[in-house]
Amino acid sequence: MLGDGQSGRSASFPRTSPMNIAYLCADRGIPVLGDKGASVHVREFVTALAGQGHEVTLLCATRGEGNACPPVRIIELPSDESPEAVAHEATRLGVSITEAGGQLRRELGKLAGDRTLAARVVGALDRAGVRPDVLYERYALFHRAGRAVATALHIPLVLEVNAPLVVEQERFRQLHLKALADAVETEVMCHADRLVAVSDAMRDYAVSRGVPADRIAVLPNGVDTARFNPEADGQPVRERYGLGGRPVIGFVGSLKPWHGLEFLVDAMALVRARCPDVVLLVVGTGPGLSELQARVAREGIAGHVVLAGRVAHNDVPAHLAAMDLTVAPYVAQDGFYFSPLKVVESLAAGRPVVAPRLGQLTSLIHEGVTGLLYSPGDQESFADCVSGLLLDRPRRLAMGLQAVAAARTNFGWDRIARHVAALVADVRLPRAVQ
Repeated sequence: MLGDGQSGRSASFPRTSPMNIAYLCADRGIPVLGDKGASVHVREFVTALAGQGHEVTLLCATRGEGNACPPVRIIELPSDESPEAVAHEATRLGVSITEAGGQLRRELGKLAGDRTLAARVVGALDRAGVRPDVLYERYALFHRAGRAVATALHIPLVLEVNAPLVVEQERFRQLHLKALADAVETEVMCHADRLVAVSDAMRDYAVSRGVPADRIAVLPNGVDTARFNPEADGQPVRERYGLGGRPVIGFVGSLKPWHGLEFLVDAMALVRARCPDVVLLVVGTGPGLSELQARVAREGIAGHVVLAGRVAHNDVPAHLAAMDLTVAPYVAQDGFYFSPLKVVESLAAGRPVVAPRLGQLTSLIHEGVTGLLYSPGDQESFADCVSGLLLDRPRRLAMGLQAVAAARTNFGWDRIARHVAALVADVRLPRAVQ
């Protein structure tokens, strides 16, 4: 990763000459001003690019709300998914629109929206007087318009892939048009001039799709170390939730099926046996919230589990400051591809992280130095790690200091943006010579 195969641990990259960068995020499920991890990723990455003097135009399907706008030009291009357009896609694919359920209609809508997206992007850039040097696209399921935009503007395309979206959609939701989704995914990955993968597992996945390994750069998620730092004051958050001086374990996330909330609540019983006053502070909302609320009520553990719900991203540093350590209890799965924002944000805040020994987590967390790793699914090992840190304050604080240093050295968005800018400058050079 970052040039030497190690997650964030490599030489720094020089600043490049200012460029005009068009960033395309066609996924309607990513409101760029929202609190989702993907939203934060988009917003902070373009902010870092702008901070280095690049002119960035962010073209998105959903602007959203809830956080301040990044210092870039934002052009919202709502998807063209009219009933007529969806019906046309159904006819083209030989699918009965009268029998189509909600998920199939959504898939047809993505295809319909993509069919006009390239023209809408080119038109929007022209009206804004923007002449980009490169198109940087965040890969979205069923979308192939980025290639058409880059071809029309005679600029290179750099594609960022954060997840195997076909696999993810089929495994955790539904996917009716799988063969078509597979074909589009392979096409867009193989036709990009360069590909940025968020983890080693994603690089391997792209290679399995036919992308040459030397065309792929691996970059983890980053963190704004100016906002996420150990100087944040967590006392108001402790007072808000009545935490007092009790030991607090923190979880920050969107409560998705793969986040391991069931495992976490199970393992907390073992932790409580060793640290009777411990509290689990869960920050975030998502599909697992209602079940988590029901379980807390059913098992009578409300005194040990605080569900904060949705918290604006700007308020997350204060919540981290109220925690003694954080956990990322992912469940084991083949090809673990995540590069969790919550891990690097916790490190930057000076909070050691306890996580399973999976995928890129083993690179983000320096075991025994910035956090502890346990065998996936092993509740006893998890409880040993967590309770050991809670009961050993000097060790926990020392790990926190090391975590801050590691985050500032390896995971700052500014550093990641410099690497991407260097990659973009490199891929532009052959085009400029032609």
